[in-house]
Amino acid sequence: MSDVLRIEQRGDRLQVTIDRPERRNALSLDLLDQLGAAFTRHASDGGLKCAVLTATGDRCFAAGGDLKELDAVRSEADTRAMSRRARACLDAVRRFPVPVVAALNGHALGGGAELALACDLRVAAAGAELGFLQAQLNVTTAWGGGIDLLALLGPARGLALLLEARRIPAAEALQLGLLQRVCSGHESLDECLDQVLAPLLQRPVQVLRAYKALALGTRLALHERLAALEELGFTGTWTHADHWAAAEQALAPRAPDERRGTGPREA
Repeated sequence: MSDVLRIEQRGDRLQVTIDRPERRNALSLDLLDQLGAAFTRHASDGGLKCAVLTATGDRCFAAGGDLKELDAVRSEADTRAMSRRARACLDAVRRFPVPVVAALNGHALGGGAELALACDLRVAAAGAELGFLQAQLNVTTAWGGGIDLLALLGPARGLALLLEARRIPAAEALQLGLLQRVCSGHESLDECLDQVLAPLLQRPVQVLRAYKALALGTRLALHERLAALEELGFTGTWTHADHWAAAEQALAPRAPDERRGTGPREA
């Protein structure tokens, strides 16, 4: 049993929960390996109608890659290997044969935003935020999230958000089409999630799989065209001195009143 990932099968639903709240559910490479393996392992289960990806706590869905762990990744070869290793996990989520719904219990930042967009649909707690913050560390997206964002929003709006590198409140993310539903009033995340899952669970599994295959075919066509370009941009920016200067600053000790700033300790 993993100490950072919980996997449950609830009838025709697969529930996958990231369980690392003390580190804001930061995406270590080991956690990503386990996540990819879980989705790969259950992809052959013909009785599933959907999968739900969520996390513990009420602060973060996933804060991104662990900068302390990734600080050792310096060469171009190691950078490409790290990018491909993490992308393989997100691809296992993208390629899952039935819809995958991300239930954002908190913020999805950096690599966490990439993971959220790797899912097919997203619901969020009212206080959750999405943030493609990579440019704050002078790097670009590495795991296919930039491609997913451009596909959802189009080149102009997607590019603007990638360059702004800001946190997007849930209400704005809903208006942009990055979320399907945001919890309202005293509605719990589980109640909000049930509203999104209800029409899915009413459909026969063959209908769900056929529509997912159609959506996936559309998505993969774009990824096949752009993945190498995204990887090239990430490798060049990750190994650039500007990135290491920004990473050093992000890892430096901060005063208590600075810890709520936008500069994350996880990318």
